[in-house]
Formats: sequence, C-alpha cells, structure tokens
Amino acid sequence: MTVIGPFITGAAVTKESLMRSDAMKKGLDRAPHRSLLKAMGYTDKEIARPIIGIANSASEIIPGHIHLDRIAEAVKAGVRMAGGTPMEFSTIGVCDGLAMNHEGMKYSLASRELIADSVEVMARAHPFDGLVVIPNCDKIIPGMLMAMLRVNIPGIAVSGGPMLTGSVDGRAVDLITVFESVGKVKAKRMSEKELKHLEEAACPGCGSCAGMFTANSMNCLTEAIGLGLPGNGTIPAVNAARIRLAKEAGMAVMNMVKKNILPRDIATNEAFMNAIAVDMALGCSTNTVLHVPALAHEAGIDLNLDLFNQVSTRTPHLVSLSPGGPHHLQDLHEAGGVMAVMAELSKADLIEREVMTVTGKKLKSSLKGAQVKNRAVIRELVSPYHAEGGLAILKGNLAPDGAVVKQSAVTDEMLRSQGRARVFESEEEASTAILDGKIKAGDVVVIRYEGPKGGPGMREMLTPTSSIVGMGLGSSVALLTDGRFSGGTQGAAIGHISPEAALGGPIALVEEGDVITLDIPNKKITLEVSDEELKKRRKSWSPPEPKIKHGYALRYSRMVSSGATGAVFRETV
Repeated sequence: MTVIGPFITGAAVTKESLMRSDAMKKGLDRAPHRSLLKAMGYTDKEIARPIIGIANSASEIIPGHIHLDRIAEAVKAGVRMAGGTPMEFSTIGVCDGLAMNHEGMKYSLASRELIADSVEVMARAHPFDGLVVIPNCDKIIPGMLMAMLRVNIPGIAVSGGPMLTGSVDGRAVDLITVFESVGKVKAKRMSEKELKHLEEAACPGCGSCAGMFTANSMNCLTEAIGLGLPGNGTIPAVNAARIRLAKEAGMAVMNMVKKNILPRDIATNEAFMNAIAVDMALGCSTNTVLHVPALAHEAGIDLNLDLFNQVSTRTPHLVSLSPGGPHHLQDLHEAGGVMAVMAELSKADLIEREVMTVTGKKLKSSLKGAQVKNRAVIRELVSPYHAEGGLAILKGNLAPDGAVVKQSAVTDEMLRSQGRARVFESEEEASTAILDGKIKAGDVVVIRYEGPKGGPGMREMLTPTSSIVGMGLGSSVALLTDGRFSGGTQGAAIGHISPEAALGGPIALVEEGDVITLDIPNKKITLEVSDEELKKRRKSWSPPEPKIKHGYALRYSRMVSSGATGAVFRETV
C-alpha cells in the first residue's frame, strides 16, 4: 500500500483508515479551512461527515447533459441519506453531434484528457472521501472514469441515460437517421420537406443519442466493468428509475467509503475482459477500442489490441441496435439490459462472475435475478446475429499497428472487397466529393492526416460515412481513415489506421488509383503495392506542418500517443 498525503493509491487496505477529508478539516490548524467551508453554509455536523465530491458535467450545449443537474440532486440526496456530505463541482463537455464536420471536432477526443485532468485536480486539491462522476456523452464518460481510476478513491459513475427513440410515420428514428438523410436529399431520394419533418422528430428530448453509439456504448461498458450500478447503461433519461438509480449511486458510494472499496479493486484485468465481451455481444462503437484501453492504462493494465480479436472470435453478437440493427437502447432496457446480456454470456463461461462491483458485492450477485425478457432483442447464444462479436481489428501493410471496423454493421458484399483508392487529405475534401456525386461504386475513400497527432484530435467521420450510406453506396464503397468514426457509423468504415499519416504510416504513401483489398473475416487490410514501390515513395515524404499552430490543440498534438494505444498522453514529450 502506498500513501500519498491522504490518498491511498494501492488496493491492499486491511484496516479502514482515517477519513481522507481530515487532511483539510480536522485539528486546530485546520480552523481556517473549516471557516471557508462554513462560508458556504456547511455546519460542523456536515463537515464532520465523509465528504463526497460530485463531478457534474451538466451544460446547456449537450442534449445528453441538459438534465444532469436533476441527476446530481438525486445523487446528493442519496449521499445525505447514507450519512455523507456531497460537494458538487463541474467539468466541461463537447457534443460530438454539434462539433461534427468542422474544426470543432478536432477538440472532441482532445477534451477527454482535459476532463480527466480537471476531475483529478479537484479530487487531489480537495481530499474527498469518495467521488461520484456524472457524465453522459462520448468523451465525458471515459474522461471521468479515467480520473476516477487515476485518483483511486472510493468512486462510482452514474450516467444521465439514453434518449428515447423518435418516431416518423410509425418508424423508429434517431440522430443517425437525420445524418444519413442529408445524403438521401442530395441523391434526390428524399425531399427537403421530409428531412425537415425528420429533423424535428428524431431527437425527442434529453439523453445520450438513442442508438448503440459511443456514449451509450461507454455507459453500458461502465456497468459491465462494475464501475456503475446495474441499469446505468440502459435506463432512459426521462424515466423515474433513472432518478432512483442516482439516489442509489449516492448511497452506494457511501458503502464503498465505509468498506474502502477502490476503483482499481473493481477495474481488474478480469473486469476489462468482461467489458470487451459485452462490447462484442452488443456491437458497440469502434471508439470503445480507444477508450477501454485508455481506462485500463489508468488502472495500470495493458490491453493489447489483439485481445479484442481474441474475445470477438469467441463471443457471439447477441444484440443488434441502431445503426447496424433495428433496436434502440430503450428496447435493450426493456429486454433486461446489460445484466441480462452478461447472464446470457455467462452460460458459456464468457463472463468472470467473481469480480467486485460498486454494489459492494461480486458480479454474480447482480446476475442472480437477471433474465432476458425479449428474445427478439437479446438473442440466445445458439442463435446470434453473428457468430463473432461486433468489432474486428484489421492488420496488414496498410495498418501494421492495427485498424478497427464495426464488422456487425458491414454489408455481406463488403466483408471481402477490393477497390481503387480515392485519396483525400481531410474530411472536408472527402465529404464534398461524396455529396457532389464524385464517388462511385467500387471506390475506396481514403481520408488521411486526421489521426490523433495529424488532425489534430482524430476527428469522427460521421458526415462522410452517413453520406455514403444516404446516397445508396453503403454496399459498394469503403472508407478508410487514420481518424475515427461515430458510434453511429455503419458500412465498410475502417478507422484508427495506425501508424497515422502524420507519423509516416503507410496510409501517407497511398496514391490515387492504388488497389486496396479488405478481408474482414480474416482480419486483413492490404495495400496492393510492392514494398519496393513504398520505399521509393517514402523517400519523397516529409512530415506535415501542424494544422493548428497555437493553443491546446497544438499541445495535444505534441503529447498524444497512437490511436493503437488509446490515444492517451505520453508520459514524456
């Protein structure tokens, strides 16, 4: 056990220590500190209790966060009911949908590190006895979890929950339906009037966007790792059960403080393997391949990309949600949620049941009452949507360190395909070409210099991928990038190609018209160009100048590691 000030950073605690908050409130020399607490209205009795930091990412710019103040109030009520004193603070957040397809997306992934750092700073500067993080959208969830694991004091995550599905003429719709419909209008497959009607109906209220996109993927995996209570990933944002869950989270963190259960006691190697198995069964976002290794890194665990293929090969795809399937998060919730999926997987020993969770009990306790209530949503192991999991890691001479694809959302025609490269140096160039009808069946769109360093910020490519689908090319055009994709992407979209172009990866050497072969079942991606020719091309390649030459984005580009290692900051620059 290592003690740094009031913080216990190791997990081997045999005797309950003094309250961590004593460092700022106990003793004669802390009278000034108590005076400052009393300036905010805290009484001696409140100050004497365990102090729980509440990291709330509420804002008026993100639909998934517009209601989080109410979630925070419920968490604080739970903390008080269990004898603690909650103290709330805020964090930033980026709405990926609003940041899409312009410079703003360069700051989305980059915000994850700022969020992690900001929560860490607050929890180190003010020695809380426990921590509750309240995220709900793409980068905010992993950022807060990274901080929770880094600080390693008793902590729990409770999300704001998913948005309800929209409806147009009895058809379930969501944000991705709108993105794809822009391409339909361009291709004259839909009228602007129909698009306007869809625009007003697709996102009916608060919550993280309704499909198995990145936010909901990460909220479900938070539950699977054991850092969130059962229901965290699927209870709709507007349900009263979400408020009750928040109160239970407040009470649960107090139990963790009492028992001194730390996040790294929960986020073990076995817990991460559980999360990857659930990832594959649910067909989660490709962005989980960035965020799960980043969480493991904070827990002191190395998750090699090859593990994703190993788990995918043995884990069937049991749930098919938007964008690749017909169902949404509310359907998964009504069918039994994440615990029901884990219970199904455990029948084939694909889940380790003896791991600890934030309930204060082993996972097997949570799985006891779990049952599948709708087999149309959660299939049996013997009749999955696909025999393998939702994600695949591809390797080859174009991606020596790996690339990722949501194979469960790829049409059968594109699982094995070959085409000629259409090369673009930015997302904007590619999007314009696609919407202008310059991309034809059989083309392979290559978008480079959009990686963590080169972007900077590894932008999501939802606009070009949804435009390809909307224009009717989803079964005939592939898209490759060293950037990444929204969880809402479907089709033969291969992202995270590593090493990235800005580091001199092979994707930087692709030329217009080169033949590229995809063999997703065999996990291969090949640039059909000889080694000799690639060596010749490399001689004329030089590193590009930074696209942004000041501020945080420049600092980020200098510090960030490869997408193959979770795009975490390097320890040394």
